[in-house]
Amino acid sequence: MKNPTQPKSSRTAAILLVVLFALAAYFAYTAFTSNVLTIPPEAKLVKNPLTLDPALAAKQILPVYLDKCSECHGETGQGNGPQAKMYDPRPRMLTDAPHLSTVTDGELFYVISQGHKPMPSYKRKLTEDQRWQLVLLVRAFSHTVAPQPPPAAQPSK
Repeated sequence: MKNPTQPKSSRTAAILLVVLFALAAYFAYTAFTSNVLTIPPEAKLVKNPLTLDPALAAKQILPVYLDKCSECHGETGQGNGPQAKMYDPRPRMLTDAPHLSTVTDGELFYVISQGHKPMPSYKRKLTEDQRWQLVLLVRAFSHTVAPQPPPAAQPSK
């Protein structure tokens, strides 16, 4: 005699497998996308309004950097601060000239202002001038200048 519950248990197992697969796919997707930072195009075009000498600005903002940033990014921006190993992703090296030469000042300002997990937002913790000075400090650490943003698209006639 056949067991009438056999087809029902197979169906239940199939449904359970589909649900588990969907959950695994969801968690994989959220883990991947949580590390992707999307910067608005208009933020990339923002220019640093400070006209300070970059070396002077870096010297002025260094105490703030040492207080707020060096625990993760390290005293010289090498991403090797005492708390750096605790985070995934690890803090970015602010001395990475090949990377930072492709990043605009507006992008750096956006990241400092908005944060990106695990880095907190500094929009309310630092003044706008302090955040722009930190952009200049990052430029000093990496020995880079901001790339020229692409020209704005001309409206069609």
